[in-house]
Amino acid sequence: MDEIMHGSPAAIRVVLRRGMLCVGCPIASFHTVSDAARVHDLDEEELSYDLRTAIERTDSD
Repeated sequence: MDEIMHGSPAAIRVVLRRGMLCVGCPIASFHTVSDAARVHDLDEEELSYDLRTAIERTDSD
């Protein structure tokens, strides 16, 4: 998660909008998207889709 957030600030908005506490969390550097979804009781596919969409939008700008 940490790598994703560092690579794309748009991903941070997704994380915050979903009420996740990954921003600044010392565990974020060890968590995958799957781990984060499980810990925060979120649907992994939906979270992955939202992250990918945010990153792709940023990349195309």
